[in-house]
Amino acid sequence: MSEEFVLPIVAAELTGLTVGGLAQLRYNGRGPRFYKPTPKKVLYKRSEIIAWIEASAQVQTGEPALVAR
Repeated sequence: MSEEFVLPIVAAELTGLTVGGLAQLRYNGRGPRFYKPTPKKVLYKRSEIIAWIEASAQVQTGEPALVAR
């Protein structure tokens, strides 16, 4: 099954972040997993962006939810 790869602008739309915000997360190693097929090209898998968002679920401010994996 083929995964859909998307550009940072699409990843930004999915996450509600800016392209620059995603770049900062990449730099700090905190964002969704990304791919660099060439030195200047950044891609994300749509399914991994959704999984990253879902992994951040919380039930109370300051308390991460226990998510079954």
